Amino acid sequence: MYFDLGFKHIVNIGALDHILFMAAIALRYQLVDWKKLLIIVTAFTIGHAITLALAIFNIVHLPKNWIEFLIAVTIIITSFSNLFVKKFVYKTKFPPIYFFALFFGLIHGMGFATEFVAIEGTGFNAALNLLYANIGIEAGQLLFVFIVLILSFICLNILKFSRREYILFTSGAIFGIALEMAITRLPF
Repeated sequence: MYFDLGFKHIVNIGALDHILFMAAIALRYQLVDWKKLLIIVTAFTIGHAITLALAIFNIVHLPKNWIEFLIAVTIIITSFSNLFVKKFVYKTKFPPIYFFALFFGLIHGMGFATEFVAIEGTGFNAALNLLYANIGIEAGQLLFVFIVLILSFICLNILKFSRREYILFTSGAIFGIALEMAITRLPF
């Protein structure tokens, strides 16, 4: 049940914010970069899980309107950063995107925390069920990222789109959608 809850939190049309965020991250990468992308997605899931755990034990809580706004802002930042990537090779072992994914996972986790706590409540039993939900979240994210990688492969290798233009176009579209989300979610 909780694996399914986590999986459906990601893989469902109502999860547009997660879908846009994962797409914005995955666009920079190709199939050969799957290991790097796996680390990024897992860092995001770890951040997500930390916030969920803190919410279950009533350590952290933010108003839902602020959470929804901040989630849209993470999508804006991620898609906007894609517009300025000129080289797709990172020279460091731990590029900044790993840390951004972890931090943005903390923010996105607060959105799911409200839903999870409403269903499960708080305490130790909730923590065990949280593990199953996080495995479902990771599986859903990896499935979606794999789909983005396949679509990117088709666009870049079969349809012969320019990689730079492909990233600019798709990131620009994601940026526009996220900007509209942020404006409609303004908490003040």
